[in-house]
Amino acid sequence: MTNMLYKIFNKEKYKNIKISQKNDELKKIFFQKTEPKLKKIFNTLKKKKEISFLHSGHLGDIINSLPLIKEISKKKKTTLYIEINKILPKNISTKTHPSGKYYLKEDSVKKLMPLLKSINYISKVKIYNREIIDVNLNLFRELPINFNIDSVRWYFHLTGMHTDLSIPYFNIKKVNKFKNKIIIMRSLRRQNNFISYRFLNNYKNIVFVGLKNEYEDLKKVIKSLKYYESKDFLELAKIIKSCKLFIGNPSFGFALAEAVKCPRLLESGPNFPLIYPNGKNCYDFYFQTHFEYLFKKIYKT
Repeated sequence: MTNMLYKIFNKEKYKNIKISQKNDELKKIFFQKTEPKLKKIFNTLKKKKEISFLHSGHLGDIINSLPLIKEISKKKKTTLYIEINKILPKNISTKTHPSGKYYLKEDSVKKLMPLLKSINYISKVKIYNREIIDVNLNLFRELPINFNIDSVRWYFHLTGMHTDLSIPYFNIKKVNKFKNKIIIMRSLRRQNNFISYRFLNNYKNIVFVGLKNEYEDLKKVIKSLKYYESKDFLELAKIIKSCKLFIGNPSFGFALAEAVKCPRLLESGPNFPLIYPNGKNCYDFYFQTHFEYLFKKIYKT
């Protein structure tokens, strides 16, 4: 009986055949293309004393790769190369993407560099110019895994190396001006349609630190919301580190909040939960009752 006949007369059998065919294709691609790259990285980390890394963005993905770089830097000297203007795949919508059709634009890199250069376990940070690279951090996109796992852990599976995610990825100073503020950074992408921020109208010390159009979108709901534009991402990280409470959805802002380990709440989305808070004073929520309960729990501490 052909697959077409199974499709008509035995749909369960047809479904299992298609799943098996897909798995076989994934295995073929992995063993021929991806596994040799993983083995090369594994052997390089064993042999070399200086390791170079490459990342092309997104911004949050770069921050999420820092725990791995930090762990490797305990025994190796590290250099991080950042690639500019790598074009997004055609299947990714660019309408609400902050860098348009690119993973990372030059203006974003200019804001990111002061933060990366302040990290003491990275020896050098440079713009990529076709240098030979030891660990291509973009390789996580080729892994045959479910990307709903914690996105920080994507990078662990490039090397087999793990680290404690409950501790900060880097240390920076606090800014007194923001120590009693509720800081929000909420992108237009990956918003949870089951929740509302309207209850925060009962609070006056709320500052939005994302993009201006993102602020204007949330201002419709939180009338008392203030806006602050940081000069670069080092200042942004300091603000987030200093706050009484940070709230954000799966985006660059929450990646920074995870990195500095401030008290934080993650607006997680039921359709694509790829970020999970790690450590103390942090929670994710999907529904309104839990959002308000967890907010009050952290805010009162």
